[in-house]
Parts: sequence; structure tokens; C-alpha cells
Amino acid sequence: MTRRRRRALPAASLLAAAALAALATAALVTAGPAAAQSPGDAGRGDPAKGREIARQHCTRCHVVGDLNRYGGIGSTPSFQILARRDDWLERFSVFYALRPHPVFVRVPDVPPPTELPSHVATIEMTLQQIEDVIAFVRQMRAELK
Repeated sequence: MTRRRRRALPAASLLAAAALAALATAALVTAGPAAAQSPGDAGRGDPAKGREIARQHCTRCHVVGDLNRYGGIGSTPSFQILARRDDWLERFSVFYALRPHPVFVRVPDVPPPTELPSHVATIEMTLQQIEDVIAFVRQMRAELK
């Protein structure tokens, strides 16, 4: 069996993600010192809530552990594959800025890439909900080892 090389995120995607993450971080900083931690800091999210958020929203495209083992879209990486990557935290922290997510994921204080309507139902997620999903994936990652 040959192993496929992991592809790095394209530089343009990383720049766009960094810009949107900076906007989100700025929103957190203005919210007060308790909220000014970096996205993905351990202890900020609730894994049980993250699991439910992933079940509600992410399983329509991704396979997410035992929630939908035979679901998802064939070309979409599973959460298990993403969780095993070295850059998993970065990817989950700014997923809403990585294609195709900006088209249908809406985060307060982060402007959408276009004012045109999405081709699929949009998802509203707060930064706390993103932290919850990260906590769920962190737990999943620990169980995969």
C-alpha cells in the first residue's frame, strides 16, 4: 500500500484564513481579557457540545467518527483524517475561512466572502461553538492514538 503525501495548505488559503482569524481574534480581544485567548486553547470548549455541533452541521459533508461512518461526501476528508494531521488545530480553528466553508458558514463579526446567497443552507456558528468542535476533535485525536 502506498502512502499519499499530505498536501500543505495553499499559501493563498493560509493568508485568507489568517486574515479572517485575525478579525475573529480582534472581536474576542474587544470582548474582554477572558475571551482573548488563542483559538483552540485547551479547556475553552466543551467536547460534548462540539460532538453535537459536528453531528448537526459537519456530517452533511464529513464522516465524523461513529456519528456517520458511511456518510459524508466521498472527496471530503473525514474528521479522523483531519485530526491525525500535524496542522489539525490550525485547520479547525480557521475552517470557516478555508474553501468551501466561507460560502455557507457564517461567524459573527467575520464578513462573508460575498453578499450573494449560498448554494446550500448556511450555518451560523459562534466562536464558542468553534471552540466546542475543537475540543471534540482534540478528544477524538487523543482516542485515535
